[in-house]
Amino acid sequence: MKLVSLFTGAGGLDLGFEKAGFKVIWANEFDKTIWETFEANFPHTKLDKRSIVDVPSDEIPEADGIIGGPPCQSWSEAGAGRGIKDKRGQLFYEYIRVLRDKEPLFFLAENVSGILLPRHRDAFQEILRQFKSLNYNVTYALLNAHDYDVPQDRKRVIIVGYHKKTGKIFEFPPKSLKRPVLKDAIWDLRRAKPAKPYNKANDPKDLSAPNHEYMNGGFSTIYMSRNRVRSWDEPSFTIQAGGRHAPIHPQAPKMKFIEQNKRIFVPRKEHLYRRLSVRECARIQTFPDDFIFKYENVADG
Repeated sequence: MKLVSLFTGAGGLDLGFEKAGFKVIWANEFDKTIWETFEANFPHTKLDKRSIVDVPSDEIPEADGIIGGPPCQSWSEAGAGRGIKDKRGQLFYEYIRVLRDKEPLFFLAENVSGILLPRHRDAFQEILRQFKSLNYNVTYALLNAHDYDVPQDRKRVIIVGYHKKTGKIFEFPPKSLKRPVLKDAIWDLRRAKPAKPYNKANDPKDLSAPNHEYMNGGFSTIYMSRNRVRSWDEPSFTIQAGGRHAPIHPQAPKMKFIEQNKRIFVPRKEHLYRRLSVRECARIQTFPDDFIFKYENVADG
C-alpha cells in the first residue's frame, strides 16, 4: 500500500511503516538540516522541501494512507504550551486540509502527551471533531513506546482513522511482553567519540560505529534540575530533539540530590558523565545501524 508522509523529519515513522510492508512514495519536510539524512535513507521517496502551507493538495500524489506528526513543541508539557494559538500548533489544520482533499483509506497522526492537558482540551476535541467530520472512524490512545518493545519511556498520543467506507475501526494492539532496557540496546557500543571543537562532526572514518559521537559543552540549570541518568537495567528517558537535551550515559551513577530542582554529578565521578551519542540515541529509538544520519553539527544529529 502506498503512503504519503507529512512532517516527516528524519523518517522514523516512515521506516516503521516500510518495515511493515508499506511504501512511502512522497514525503514533506521543511527543515533543511534533515533533508540529506532523509534522502540518503529513502532514495526511492520523493521529498518535497516546501512548507506544507505552500503545497497545494493537487500536487500531492494519491495514496492509500497519510501518516505524520505535526510539530509537537506547541503542545509539549515542558514548553510554553501555547497549543493551537502557536503557528506550529496550527499546522494540525494543514494535516486536516490534506486529509480532506485526498481522502485516503486511513491516516495516522502522532503527538506529545501534552496535547491531552486540560488547557488544550478544547483544541484537541476540535481536532478530533474535524477528523471525524471527514468521514473517518477515529480512535486515539496515549501509548508508551516501552510497552511495545522499545527501550525508552516515550509517551505519545496516537490518532488513527479508517475511512468509513472501509467499515473498519482501529483497535490498538496489546502491550508487548518484552520490555527492553538500555543494556539490550547499547551495551555492545564502545569507544564513543566526543564532538570536535564547536561540536562539529568527526570524520566518519574516525568513529567506531556510524554516528557514534556525542555533544560536549556545559549543562544548563534546567538540565541539572533533575536526575538525567538511567541505569543499564532501566529504559532510557525520552530521547528529545537537540543534542544538549540527550540523557547521560548509564556508565555514570545517578545524579546526587542537593535540594529541590538541583542535582550535581557525584563528586570524583564527574568523568563518567557524558551525553548519549547520536548512535546510542538512534539505537534506543530502534533505528538500525545502517540508517545513517547526515549532519555537520552533532546537535543536528
